[in-house]
Amino acid sequence: MLKDIIAVVCLLAICSIGHAQVGGQRSYEFLNIPYSARTSGLGGVNVSLADVDLNMVYSNPALTSDTLSGHLSFNYLSYFADINSFSFVYQHDFGKYGEWFFGANHFDYGTIESFDNTGADLGEVESGETVVYLGRSHSIAHFTVGATFKFVNSSIAGYTSNALAMDIGGVFKHPSQKFTTGLVFKNIGLVTSQYTDTDEAKLPFDVQFGASFKPSHMPFRFSFTGYNLYQRDVSYYDPAQMPADDKPGAFDKIFRHIVIGTELLLTKNVNLRMGYNHLIRQELKLENTSGGAGFSFGLMFRIKAFEFAYSRGGYHVAGGSNNFTLTANTNLFFRKGKL
Repeated sequence: MLKDIIAVVCLLAICSIGHAQVGGQRSYEFLNIPYSARTSGLGGVNVSLADVDLNMVYSNPALTSDTLSGHLSFNYLSYFADINSFSFVYQHDFGKYGEWFFGANHFDYGTIESFDNTGADLGEVESGETVVYLGRSHSIAHFTVGATFKFVNSSIAGYTSNALAMDIGGVFKHPSQKFTTGLVFKNIGLVTSQYTDTDEAKLPFDVQFGASFKPSHMPFRFSFTGYNLYQRDVSYYDPAQMPADDKPGAFDKIFRHIVIGTELLLTKNVNLRMGYNHLIRQELKLENTSGGAGFSFGLMFRIKAFEFAYSRGGYHVAGGSNNFTLTANTNLFFRKGKL
């Protein structure tokens, strides 16, 4: 099974890497928006936190295990301009066929006023984007590999495009220390139907690598994640419109690839989360104020079979995102076929 998956991934990777472009020139960018409260609270990107959180499989399909069988999670994201996201993920043990997780994420852009190229009002149109995914992982000693298959649909103002994509990732767990590393190739695939006959929509391919560790005598867990690693320079600078002082330096360019996340483990059932994303801060801050751009925070607490999480992602002085997550261990609900 895994050999077949890897063979398909290698084939699709050649297509995706060969057509990779700088952000802003790709479609389906909603795939990169963190929809779970934990990921958002830790800076928006994390591929190495391998513990009891099924939502992490969307970041890296190797971040799951058989202990998450029967876990069900719902997420709600309140984004900018009345944009909302609804998602769920569930993992089930299918016996001899192994354990599989599946889920869906829908972004609702609401109604958008439409105009033609002369400025004539064409009324309001509905827009939204959806991804449905299915995946599994397999562990060998201290290593876990996983893959996620995705079907992507985008409908913007009456124009529709579809794509098939895959994430493939791996995780290493240290046998004696609380240290994990993760590597993932995201959104490898191809566009099956374009918005228009002349359009060339492209998937937002990315390579991400990170590490998480918890010092033995500290109630903190730290994560460092690199993303956009296949692009050397992700900064934007226009000398014709921007002063020379705003030109990114070497350190600034490197740090734009890094996200820092920290969890304060108050108890087994209560955690606080903080994150910093330098790319978001540099790209979205204003000239005189940053408004908390790039910083995020959140919390999590468990009550019996339920886990609740909330996070606030700082993007701009005008506001940020609010993520809510509710996770349930259904194994504690149903015993011997009874509720």
